[in-house]
Amino acid sequence: MRNFRELKVWSKSHELTLALYKATQSFPRQELFGLTSQIRRCSSSIGANLAEGCGRRGDGEFGRFVQIAMGSASELEYHLLLAHDLDLLKTSEHQELQVGLTHIRKMLAALLKVIIESKAAAAGSKPKAKS
Repeated sequence: MRNFRELKVWSKSHELTLALYKATQSFPRQELFGLTSQIRRCSSSIGANLAEGCGRRGDGEFGRFVQIAMGSASELEYHLLLAHDLDLLKTSEHQELQVGLTHIRKMLAALLKVIIESKAAAAGSKPKAKS
């Protein structure tokens, strides 16, 4: 079991989620259960899936939750684009949030690569059964 708070990618995703909560406060009230909710849910899902993966046993399960977090990050990218195109986010604000999200996606990809390589190395070091 890992401590999710020790993961830099979790920390960055938490910071982004906090920034997104602030950014969406100015969205129109009619978007509260629409785009506002979607942005908040998929951004918090990144950190939540990392936390849940850390609570699971083994790299395989952890890797699966990292992949789910990557899916949430892709969903968030679309919702940010939509919010920008609907003029709910200023271009500068959208770019700043997008830079943070891109950084998180790169960190998730790197983490997943380490997990896969670690899993492959562990599988290669196991003794093979005799025929």
